[in-house]
Amino acid sequence: MRLVTYTCDEAPARLGAQVGDQVVDLAALAAHHDTALPQDLLSFVRADAGVHDTARRLLAGGPSDWPADAVHAVERVVLHAPLRPGKIIGVGLNYVEHVEESSRSLDTDKDLPPRPVLFSKPATAVTGPGQPILHNADLTRQLDWECELAVVIGRNAFRVSEEDAYDHVFGYSIVNDISARDQRRSGQWFFSKGQDSYAPFGPAVVTADEIADPMALDLELRVNGVTKQKSNTRHMLFPIARLIADISSGVTLEPGDVIATGSPSGVGAGMVPPEFLVPGDTVEATVEHIGTLANPVIDAR
Repeated sequence: MRLVTYTCDEAPARLGAQVGDQVVDLAALAAHHDTALPQDLLSFVRADAGVHDTARRLLAGGPSDWPADAVHAVERVVLHAPLRPGKIIGVGLNYVEHVEESSRSLDTDKDLPPRPVLFSKPATAVTGPGQPILHNADLTRQLDWECELAVVIGRNAFRVSEEDAYDHVFGYSIVNDISARDQRRSGQWFFSKGQDSYAPFGPAVVTADEIADPMALDLELRVNGVTKQKSNTRHMLFPIARLIADISSGVTLEPGDVIATGSPSGVGAGMVPPEFLVPGDTVEATVEHIGTLANPVIDAR
């Protein structure tokens, strides 16, 4: 399933499944068939497998089984960030070429990290597709981009082995790990990466059963239509299973938590000369089988 959070005609946000060029309201669809489904994605993630199976069954009936009031054309709705994560755990230096790029441009260690490099973003950093990335020139002149595959956790995970890691994944999405490079403080990244709007997230969460191999997905990022990043998740230094095992060795991952799995090379700080986002730019992050997350950059002073 390709799950979205949407609004239509200024009504409250609802949970939908995008099927082609239509969005099907899952709660309305369920009510038509005398059953119930959650109205928001976080509740759906937290629900048991029987709830997920009900949604799949009702969608499989096709348009002839969908009531008209439950179906909206994609162009008639506004998509929002799929959910508000409890935790966003970022992974730094997780592509080999980005390690070299960062050591040259950001003064990080030139050696490959022996363990995942982790940091956090607050939930207040999340913004949805089409929503602005805030550029405050009083705080940064080095606003940068990072296209990343996002892993959405579906079951509590604590001390999970790599072999069992995927049992705890609900699905996948996209995070653009926006970074104010000139706001690192004594090597710490929280303010650099945690400001409001610095975690564009979406446009959908694609359930794990729809992604045959999350470690073989193409990624691409464009600024004003010009490609800046192009890679594949197979080039991760620490694959998804290792990340889940490492994080859950000491931190409980809960349903709805998001792991931003790291950026490939091609960030603005690594360009010669460096390039950074400015008001008026549009950033598009694409991950194969998930879609494109596009956000404008605006002046927020």
